[in-house]
Amino acid sequence: MGVNTPTYEVSQMSNTVSKTTASPDRRAERRLAIIATAARLFAREGYANCEMESVAAKQGVAKGTLYLYFKSKQELFYACVDHGMRELQATVQAAAQTRTEPFGRISAAILAYLLFFEQHPEQVELLIQERAFFHDRQKPTYFTYREESRERWRTVWSSLLEDGSIRPELKVDQILDFIGNLVYGTMFTNHFLGRSSAEQHSLIMNIFYRGVWSDRERLRLQE
Repeated sequence: MGVNTPTYEVSQMSNTVSKTTASPDRRAERRLAIIATAARLFAREGYANCEMESVAAKQGVAKGTLYLYFKSKQELFYACVDHGMRELQATVQAAAQTRTEPFGRISAAILAYLLFFEQHPEQVELLIQERAFFHDRQKPTYFTYREESRERWRTVWSSLLEDGSIRPELKVDQILDFIGNLVYGTMFTNHFLGRSSAEQHSLIMNIFYRGVWSDRERLRLQE
């Protein structure tokens, strides 16, 4: 003998399940929205002057709601920096995947890196503040993520070394350090002086790939 469940009860049960299933997504979306708002406020006001009340007001939520997602201002700040660096890595890798030729992948990645910080200047300010306010961190977030991405690029450069595309006396880790330091410094210079990422990318790739020696000088040194 079957059991008939009233229509309104079925509807209620369906709505409850739907809300429960969607809840984690909505929570994740709100968390990201809070991070985006907080990142801009931290960048504009500075870590010391940016209070949780300001973030809550700007986001349009109660202060108590904010603490449901982040236990402290420090935790919120760390989340902003961490999210920014994850977005940076994803952006760079996506750009690299649009090219198949190794040197093209490297060039696309460098351009994407510089453009990311040009389009998200708040992330530059957060990196500066992290270093200024949190000396006790073993390693700044930026360098933690940079180290994680090295293996992918080590493979690319190792293949170029093996097929004779680059000078055999060069070491892959030296190349990675050189490029990493070069774009890191360029990112800050662009931010402070308002230089174009596209122009700086073009200059970097021209000098990096072609060098500064003229053909005459190369021939003279080979003699």
